[in-house]
Order: sequence, then structure tokens, then C-alpha cells
Amino acid sequence: MLTGHRTWIFNNQPVIISTGTVGGPFEANGNIPEAFDILHDDMWLKQSSFEKAQRIMMEEACQAAIKNSLIQKEQVKFFISGDLINQITPSSFAAKTLDVPYFGLFSACATSMESLALAAFIINGDGADYILSGTASHNAATEKQFRYPTEYGGQKPPTSQWTVTGAGCALVAKNGIGPTVTSATIGKVVDMGLSDPFNMGAAMAPAAVDTIETHLRERDIDPSYYDLIITGDLGHIGREISLDMLREKNIPVQEENYQDCGLTIYREGQPVLSGASGTASSAVGVYGHFLKLMKDEQLSRILVVATGSLHSPLSIQQNDSIPCIAHAVSIESGSDNQ
Repeated sequence: MLTGHRTWIFNNQPVIISTGTVGGPFEANGNIPEAFDILHDDMWLKQSSFEKAQRIMMEEACQAAIKNSLIQKEQVKFFISGDLINQITPSSFAAKTLDVPYFGLFSACATSMESLALAAFIINGDGADYILSGTASHNAATEKQFRYPTEYGGQKPPTSQWTVTGAGCALVAKNGIGPTVTSATIGKVVDMGLSDPFNMGAAMAPAAVDTIETHLRERDIDPSYYDLIITGDLGHIGREISLDMLREKNIPVQEENYQDCGLTIYREGQPVLSGASGTASSAVGVYGHFLKLMKDEQLSRILVVATGSLHSPLSIQQNDSIPCIAHAVSIESGSDNQ
């Protein structure tokens, strides 16, 4: 099952049998509102804090994924999740509500594909029949922790990005009908010395390129094997940097076949500067939008490379550089894995 040093091949082909996605009011006015199962018109979700609102969205995404399947909650063996907020508090409290055995992760905005890779790994090895894999983020909660509270009104540079208010969850199964998780390449930490928390795209691009290069080499495939290679939240700047780096390495990724969830969620004219970010960026982009394209037979093979910046308020205050990581998962359509 291990190919090369960092890539798993899932011969038993775990299946994504359903998904659940939740968004906020800004996302409802974005480019893909049809990608969400639930859209809220209030950032607070009738809660007393933004962090509690994020927890509710995570719960709702999991509940939607179960509702969209043919199973009962009691059949779910594990819940694998994480987020950006204070020791992944929203995910842990959502796990308490769900009452499902829980793995808590932190891989920043790469958490969505780390959790999906681990879910597929466990199911491929007969460790479970059904696993919920997901993550959530909230614009106001993330801005307050990592930069400045939104009510501060500080001006941002054009390199900065807009954290998605949303949640995305996949229900992964040993058997069923849906797209299959065929392989995963686990990222390693890449730190190029950048230290600007308002330029995450540039910081994360080298990690994305490292994982893409490793995945293609260890699977011995060409980029054209995939209809799309999809990054998580590089935005305009990170995407351009990563394309330049891929060209320098003579990796023939075609620009039209290389998309970013951070450039998919919002429409032109929304003030998101370089694009979307946050743990929910790749989760809602993939589970809400790109998997629907696979269901409609517009795509058959995708490689999702979720990108994460592993800095913290503490590391920024201590003038550390920003370590980054990217985890890749390949998803292919057409499964009837009974």
C-alpha cells in the first residue's frame, strides 16, 4: 500500500458516499451558492461567539453528510476533524455533540485532506466501515486569533485572503456508491523563511509544489492523468508562484487544469483580495463543488492538494518564519463498490 516514501495506494478503494457543506451569508452571495447544503444569513448563527457559531457549522455539516447517506449515525465509527481555533476547540465540542469516537487533528488549512487521507487509510485497512471526515472555519473567529478583530477595521494588503465561514464533511465508507479515494501523499513541512501573516499564498506555494512533485513521482504518473489538480487556498498570488515553480521543475501542469478552491468560492467583485482561505476553503470547494462536477460526469479524476500554514500567534510574536504543509488526495469517479 505504501508507494515510495510518502504515498499510500488504497487498493480497497474507500468510497465517499455522501457529503455535507455549510456556509455563511458572504458565501451565499459568492460564486457557488449551489454547492452548500445549508446557508446561513447570520454570521453569529444565534450564538454568543463566533467560535460557537463555527462549532454549530461543523455539527451541521456532519449531520447533513449523514442525512444525505443511507446510514444511521450509530453506524459511524470515527469522526476525524480539526480547525484553526485555540486547540481545535470547535471540532472537539462538535465531537462531544456528535457522540462519535474522535480523532482531533491540526494541520491548519491542510486539515481537510489530512483527515480524508487518514479516513481512507483506516477504512482501506478494515479499521472501520464508516468515518466522518471534515473541518470548519469562521472568518471573524480566525481573523481575531491570527490577525486583528474584524471590528478593528485595519486595512489589509492585496496579498491577504478572506477566511471562509463554512464547514465541509465527507462520509467515507468501505462499501457504497460514489467517488473513490484512490491514493494520498502526505506532506512534509516546508519553510522558505517567509514571515508575513498577510501573505499565506506565497508561504504555502512551495509546500504545494513539493507534494505535487512527490505524488506524481511516487505514483509514476503524468499530471495529465488528472482532469484537475486542485489546491486548497493559495489564492491568486500563491497559485501563480506555484505554477512558476512547477515550470522551473519541468513538471507539465497545464494552467487550465490547475485550479484553486480559494479562487472558486467567491465571485468577482467580492472584497476578498487574493482569494479565499481557511480550513473550510478546500472542504467546501471539494465536497460542495468539485465532487458535484464529478457526479455530473464533468470530471472523472482529481488530485486535491490542501495547503496549510502552520504558524500560530505565538510563533508570529516570537518572530519565527511560517512553516507550511500540503497533503494530497486523489479522488476518482465511477465507483459502485458493493
